[in-house]
Amino acid sequence: MISRRHFLGSGAMAAGVSLASASAFAQENGASAGFKMPPSILALKSLKDQATPITREERAARIEKARRLMSENKMDAMFVSAGTSLRYFVGVNWWQSERMFAFVLPVKGEPFFVCPAFEEERAREQIGRGPVGDKADVRTWQEDESPYWRVKQGLLDRGIGAGAVMGIEDTVPFFFANTLELTAMKLVKATPVTAGCRMIKSEHELALMRLASKVTLAAYEAAYKSMYDGMTGDAFAELVSAAHERQGFHGGADVLVGKYSALPHGTIEPQVVKPGTILLMDGGCSVEGYASDISRTVVLGKPPAGAVGDKMRHVFDVVKRAQSAAIAAAKPGVECQAVDAAARGVITDAGFGPDYAHFTHRVGHGMGMDGHEWTYLVRGNKTLLQKDMMFSDEPGVYLRGEFGVRLEDDLHITAEGSELLTPQSESLEKPF
Repeated sequence: MISRRHFLGSGAMAAGVSLASASAFAQENGASAGFKMPPSILALKSLKDQATPITREERAARIEKARRLMSENKMDAMFVSAGTSLRYFVGVNWWQSERMFAFVLPVKGEPFFVCPAFEEERAREQIGRGPVGDKADVRTWQEDESPYWRVKQGLLDRGIGAGAVMGIEDTVPFFFANTLELTAMKLVKATPVTAGCRMIKSEHELALMRLASKVTLAAYEAAYKSMYDGMTGDAFAELVSAAHERQGFHGGADVLVGKYSALPHGTIEPQVVKPGTILLMDGGCSVEGYASDISRTVVLGKPPAGAVGDKMRHVFDVVKRAQSAAIAAAKPGVECQAVDAAARGVITDAGFGPDYAHFTHRVGHGMGMDGHEWTYLVRGNKTLLQKDMMFSDEPGVYLRGEFGVRLEDDLHITAEGSELLTPQSESLEKPF
């Protein structure tokens, strides 16, 4: 099973997930190679035509916003290597390696790229489709040459020399940033620029994230309808992946069953679904590069009779009220930490405190092209919420050796308050 955390971090999954899922499901059920997927999976329709790519013009506007923020933060240039921000600004999807590939944006003048010479044709193929266009300044370097001097010369050609300030994007490898000191520039974090752009979502970005959330919730529901006594957690996860593929997108989930649902990010132990046992699914998908991140806690059938079932229902109710408290607290001008405090207060008042005793993580993280990105709904973060920020809203209560409950939906900060992109779960028996 591909980890949901790995999926959200990488932004991609193998194209063969559907076939692998089908094979594993067939094997578990003793079916022949010609078996059919469950009806709930087959009933799903492709939504691929609803996903419209980010345009060249949108990326050009992002570059201009970045320049405004660079000017406000007294940066003369910004250095971005392979990763999400490279895709965000120029639409280039590049694998990070020890060979430097970089986009350098001066606050004034034409941007340029630094690229291994043998990769130039492949680079220009992608660069030409982006905002810089097919006339881009691409500075190549041979295997026995230093790419750092290409960076320095590109900056000098634009009147940016020693003593100037260059912002380094968060994910630039240390060995790049460390050697960039050869440019004799002052290096600073570019986060005010990259986060300043990416934290605030456009209507187009929000639409893609709404679609991603819709796809993931439908995948969960289809897999839930196919759940049975004796099903392994891995087989359930594979159905979630197949349900995403059926809708035209790559996605998946970590699946935690029984006592393992009290471990927020999972275990390597094999797990089996039984009636009345809690199953926690946590995952998402990517739609044109934009992520969903949703968790549902369910049972097969109903919670057991008696004290154990009553406790499950009580914990679910507490977590749902905590999620609602976060929604009520989140609005423009409010500090991020206040949203965490609102949810944590409900859980603590219910006897599952103090602090991180049973609610072991922050209530939410920023979302966008990365499943986790700026900024975070956590104690100590005084960043003020702004309209069109996106977060997860995911309180949980984890009782080691018993079970855990987490409810997670994606939270959009509106002009007046906030909204979830998906309906809240109603109960353990009615999660959709």
